[in-house]
Amino acid sequence: MPAMRSPLFKPRPLSGWVLAALLASPSVQALDLLQTWEQARAHDPQMQVVAATRSSVQAFEAQAQALWRPVLMGSATVGAMSADTSMQGAQFSAPGFGQSAGVSFATSASAATSTRWSLQAKQPLYSPERQAQQAQLHTAAGVAELRADLAQQQFMLLTAQRYFNLLLAERQEQVLKNQYAAVSRSLTEAKDRFALGDLPVTDTHEAAARAEGLKAQLLAAGSEVQMARSVLTDSTRLGPDALKPLSPKGDAAVTAVPVLAQVLEQVREANTGVRLQKAQQDVAQAELQKHQRSGGVTLDLVASAGRERLSGEGDFGPSANSQGQQMVGLSLNVPLYTGGWRSAKLQEAVDAQARAAAEVDLAVQQAQQQARSVWLALETGPARLAALKASWQASTARLDATRLGRQVGDRTTLALLQAENDAAQAELAWLRAQTEWLLTRLQLDALTGSMTVQSLQALNAQLAP
Repeated sequence: MPAMRSPLFKPRPLSGWVLAALLASPSVQALDLLQTWEQARAHDPQMQVVAATRSSVQAFEAQAQALWRPVLMGSATVGAMSADTSMQGAQFSAPGFGQSAGVSFATSASAATSTRWSLQAKQPLYSPERQAQQAQLHTAAGVAELRADLAQQQFMLLTAQRYFNLLLAERQEQVLKNQYAAVSRSLTEAKDRFALGDLPVTDTHEAAARAEGLKAQLLAAGSEVQMARSVLTDSTRLGPDALKPLSPKGDAAVTAVPVLAQVLEQVREANTGVRLQKAQQDVAQAELQKHQRSGGVTLDLVASAGRERLSGEGDFGPSANSQGQQMVGLSLNVPLYTGGWRSAKLQEAVDAQARAAAEVDLAVQQAQQQARSVWLALETGPARLAALKASWQASTARLDATRLGRQVGDRTTLALLQAENDAAQAELAWLRAQTEWLLTRLQLDALTGSMTVQSLQALNAQLAP
């Protein structure tokens, strides 16, 4: 697939508590998306399925080429046999013996050995049914290739989703940990100030309730991290400590989104699923040609050679008989009546071809609907990212102001807790929107049939090292 035209992101400033958390964490080598893909491609069973599907292409092509090659068959038999012949009323004539009528002949071999061998060669010259079979096999090879391409594209998307799922789960857990630490500090402060008579007991209860709620959220977030990490571990065979995904870069540089009409046309012509359905329609069309009235006519060049020998004891003494044949010629076969089988198969093929044509239209419709949805998400993506960034910045400023107000007594503990929650959620919402934007670019490439490793490389370039 050509490289993604996704917007560039600039590093964003980190809030103080996020920066502190990162500085406090141990130094671990980050894993970028391309490294993740390479590991998944080498170890995930799904890619083994893709490879097996792609390897069947050569088998279909070999079958198609073999259909018009000559066929050589050999056979040989040996066994015990008895044979008796009797002929009466024959006429016999031979040079020097004159002519005799009413002659009788008899042969006998009651304990004889029979040997027989033959070679037959056939070169197809004309067969509409064989031509249709060859077309079907060529198309089947293309279908296998398209199935492998489609499965690989879907697995690329799945790997990117798994990568960002782990990133979001880890970031959410870290945000909740920071929130819990901040709420714990607020709870301690509220208890101390209540003891001094500076705050009502309700502040202590509010901080304690929020701390318990965050503790429950932390348990759920930890489970999500473990699940996301185990899914990626199973796919890449990397240890949990090696799975440290990178975050998207900060600010998106707005780039031109392709014109919708152009995207829809690319989907119609190049979407892998649509192409796969069109190939299935070609198979149905070839099947129809196989069962047309002239489809069963064949003309072959044939050659054969064989020999039979019978020797043993009989009623008239030792006996032996041998016979050889050689033939080269043409063989024409025309089906005259098949009991209605061919006409029934033809009707079946007509119905299958009509169904395949309708399925092509349905595939185009569904793919274009998906492309229209993805295009709208890309069209509104920059504005959405800008709005979410502004919301995060505003919530951070509100948090700073609320902290100051809490220190001087103008804000309540509940207001501070709510401001901390809003800032954390805004941070996560912005990060989630960034990952969705990048995945949307991949989805557009997949829908237009242009998704390759270069698409992952372009996406990987949008991650902060």
